[in-house]
Amino acid sequence: MQSHGKEQGEYLYQAVERHVLDMIESGSLGLGDRLPSLRILSSKTGLSLSTVNQAYLELERKGVIESRPRSGFFVSRKSRRLPRTEGPPPGNQGGPRPVTRSGLIRTVLECLGRPDAVPLGVIAPDADLLPLRDVTKITTAILRDHTREALDYAPVSGVPALRTQVALRCMEHSMSVIPEDTLITAGCLEALYISLRSVCRTGDTVLIQSPTYYCFLQLLENLGLRAVEVPSHPDRGVSPADIARALKTFDIAACVLAPNYNNPDASLTPDSAKREIVGLLARRDIPLIEDDVVTDLHFGSRRPGTYKQFDRDGRVLLCSSFSKTISGGFRVGWLLPGRYREKAWEIKATTNVHSSVLPQMAVAEYLRQGRMERHLRKLRATVEQQMDTMHLHLTRYFPRGTRVTHPEGGLVLWLELPEKVNAVDLFFEARDASIGIAPGAIFSTQDKFSNYIRLSCGTIWSEQIRQGLETLGNMARRMAD
Repeated sequence: MQSHGKEQGEYLYQAVERHVLDMIESGSLGLGDRLPSLRILSSKTGLSLSTVNQAYLELERKGVIESRPRSGFFVSRKSRRLPRTEGPPPGNQGGPRPVTRSGLIRTVLECLGRPDAVPLGVIAPDADLLPLRDVTKITTAILRDHTREALDYAPVSGVPALRTQVALRCMEHSMSVIPEDTLITAGCLEALYISLRSVCRTGDTVLIQSPTYYCFLQLLENLGLRAVEVPSHPDRGVSPADIARALKTFDIAACVLAPNYNNPDASLTPDSAKREIVGLLARRDIPLIEDDVVTDLHFGSRRPGTYKQFDRDGRVLLCSSFSKTISGGFRVGWLLPGRYREKAWEIKATTNVHSSVLPQMAVAEYLRQGRMERHLRKLRATVEQQMDTMHLHLTRYFPRGTRVTHPEGGLVLWLELPEKVNAVDLFFEARDASIGIAPGAIFSTQDKFSNYIRLSCGTIWSEQIRQGLETLGNMARRMAD
């Protein structure tokens, strides 16, 4: 059985699921093939019959395999995967462009949090995958034992205990950080906002990857900044050569990049390319704002590196949060502002003085108790399982010609639909059917992702999700005809 370096984070039956999915994806098990009997697989893996049976039943529930009376379990003939999305479509680089996507982005955001909607557009783990019980106990104890401190003002930079824990985690990830280097923010988005205001002025040009997170585009538009886009490739992220060409051609004030599991294409920029890009920008004295919000959700055994770990002179501003791993509602993020620390502190102080104290104290205590890594191992394993299941069902329901990314981490799938499908029209039709998705048009200033959509893999697989994918696929099929 292949390990993928993460058995410790899986329940035993999930390891069996992973083994079967690996055999299907590698071709060792073809469509319609009979799976090993429960007894044979139990003997091969050293796991109990009940554990193997639980895995088979779970795979059957997800539609990956099917049982036949008195014959055993077989791979469903609909269990193949869609081909990979190969890369961004060609677009006219042109000069710096004003950002004008707020209207459509606002419409998409209005669909978030609807209790009646199938949540394929919400990029966050299901609440049941987060450590709610542990965090609730910790929060209750803090309110009981440290009431005044929890409800009082805090330093602008954040609660010292949390800054210490953030610095310790950063040091574990090969970043040279001390508590005084950190600034606690209200989520990652505030960290990005503070960073842009720290290094840019109205009218400046910012380099971004394409596609990119639509909230980046909103920030640029609201701050009166212009964008130059370089392509992001699902299989290799951003190319140093593309960055170098843009730097030679345009007057770039700053870069905003997400090297690890970029939202929406889930691309991963290799560490060697990160090092080269940091060097390119350092030679031109250009700051780099790094979105590091989902790096902890890596499926492999090794956490990818960051731009920040190759930063030698403080030009990289790293932005992250615990929204995707501990609690989205707490809105606890952080910024490593580097050489721009004083300006970032000033902006934070004049924006909201400081972030809420109680969530900071709760996250700090959760980290201090050493609970994070065990939780992350289970979260990664579950999200990867959900992504595998979605892959298999996309093949069933979506039209011929559809392609999809095969990420190594993160929470999203990026679908390229047949050219006839207009993703904005699909978004509105899906919204009317209470299905949330994000159309590709909101992830770029250019009109080159009109037939792309982003889907979330953070919600626990259910019949509601299956039905939502089937309905969405039927809509896409009709548009593609």
